[in-house]
Amino acid sequence: MRIGIFENIMTPGGHEVDFDRIIVEEMQKRGHEVCFYVPEGFQFSFDYHVPVHELKGEVVSYSGVTGLRKLARTVKREWNRMGWYRQLYEVAVRGEVDALIVPTSTYRYLRALAKSRLRKSPVPIIFILHGINPGEAPKFLREADKLADCRNIRPTVLTFSDDIFGEKRSNIRTIYPPTFIPRDIEVKPPQNEMLTIGFFGQYRREKRLEDFLQVYLQGNYTRPVKLLVQGATMHPEDAEDFERIIQKYKGTEGIEFLHKGLIGKEWQQAIAGIDVLLLPYSAPRYRYHWGGMLFTAIGYQKPVIASDDMNPEVFEAFRIGELFKSGDMEALQSVLEQFINNYEAQCPVYAGELKKAADEFSPQAFAGRIEKIMMEKYE
Repeated sequence: MRIGIFENIMTPGGHEVDFDRIIVEEMQKRGHEVCFYVPEGFQFSFDYHVPVHELKGEVVSYSGVTGLRKLARTVKREWNRMGWYRQLYEVAVRGEVDALIVPTSTYRYLRALAKSRLRKSPVPIIFILHGINPGEAPKFLREADKLADCRNIRPTVLTFSDDIFGEKRSNIRTIYPPTFIPRDIEVKPPQNEMLTIGFFGQYRREKRLEDFLQVYLQGNYTRPVKLLVQGATMHPEDAEDFERIIQKYKGTEGIEFLHKGLIGKEWQQAIAGIDVLLLPYSAPRYRYHWGGMLFTAIGYQKPVIASDDMNPEVFEAFRIGELFKSGDMEALQSVLEQFINNYEAQCPVYAGELKKAADEFSPQAFAGRIEKIMMEKYE
């Protein structure tokens, strides 16, 4: 099949880039041809080595605007989206693709689609939603219902359930998300007596990093252990604060900092080089949206220490690490101590469960599920 990917989210890197890469590379492995359709002036931060076709109309950003200016940009964004849909419909009618995938969408994409001729696409279109929270669910279901008779429009939610908060629709598909795996490096297990725990992500001042550092430092550990804290910063005030923390803890035994955004090989080498991933942040959205770092851990076969609101269905099925009560710093300290001090004894259990989880959520399995949806036929 000839598969077109409509990408319109500007991003400097991160899991969105790797998610697109999964679709491109795994579909190619299955014998499909892949290309991108992007807005005018769109800039990729990664070369997927496939054809890229521009659509008229630029991406509209809300960055730095409020009030009436933001409202005006909202109108402009919707206008451009309708234009992209119109052009994609023409692409489908001309027979340039056999299927289209929108890798990151929301109920707003479906709302606009209901007013567009693209809803009558002659080829299947998969709109992928990366989770639905309780507030979004009624809106999503309402927009999906409007498209119930559009057989080639196939909203697909990445979730661990076969329904949307108890609701099912014949035109809504639910599938598991994929793991992120090393693609550009040869992975060698760390050969070091030191147990290295990795704490990765974008640093923002409101993340209470110092609370986590204090919890870690107060632990009583019976084996050599090191915490590697990597932080990427987007705003000057966040960069300044992260540097303040780095200077404050400079020379502290058992902590190492890396103030740098990591992409591609560098990111893969950093994840491959640690033994354990620490995922201590808590937010209700983690119960409804799959965790990119959790699925990185599974793909790289790294056990985790995580808050108990992080995709609980995964931990119910696989013992891939240890959980602590979300927001409870005392519980985190206790779990850290137990995990670190009993790591050698529990490591074979984690390894076996990680292998099972990696098989269940593999990129290959994900591509197969997407392919099955694309190839569905209706009487």
